Amino acid sequence: MVYKFRVILDAEEDIFRDIAILAEDTLEDLHNAIFNSFGFDGMEVASFYTCDDTWNQADEIPMFDAGDVPGEQKTMSDYLLSDILDKDNTKIIYVYDFINMWTFLVELASIEEITAGNTYPETIFSVGEMPAEAMEKHFIADDDQEDYNEFEDDLDDDDLDMFSGDDSFEDFGFEENWN
Repeated sequence: MVYKFRVILDAEEDIFRDIAILAEDTLEDLHNAIFNSFGFDGMEVASFYTCDDTWNQADEIPMFDAGDVPGEQKTMSDYLLSDILDKDNTKIIYVYDFINMWTFLVELASIEEITAGNTYPETIFSVGEMPAEAMEKHFIADDDQEDYNEFEDDLDDDDLDMFSGDDSFEDFGFEENWN
């Protein structure tokens, strides 16, 4: 079977790619297809995130095992697309480059028969050009914004000054010019 995905960049402009890939391919194969179709060099770390129908992020599926016990954490290469995506579970989030946070909404649009002669994965449709920079992310939930504003208003400049006025390093147990 062939999975056809619409991969949408989280941006103000309409920027997306439609990608056809085999259901037996892994999330790592989909990762490669995505960064190639959007013109990235593939040198940055990325992760997929499972999510619900309204794109609420859940479990991370990373490129590399970064857990405390080697081999304990499953990675992209451990998951076949058909293991986590099907006609009932069609959405997953993809984040490329954790400095710039390029975020993509990936949705399974259809499941079809393999077309003889086609090479998979394949970018089958492309709309929009990639912007020079990723869209700025705001990590404060709307519900928490009011609480954050109150907290920020209660701070005065002295709360943010780690030297309490005299710029002395003596209280920290090391000299100012330690090197």
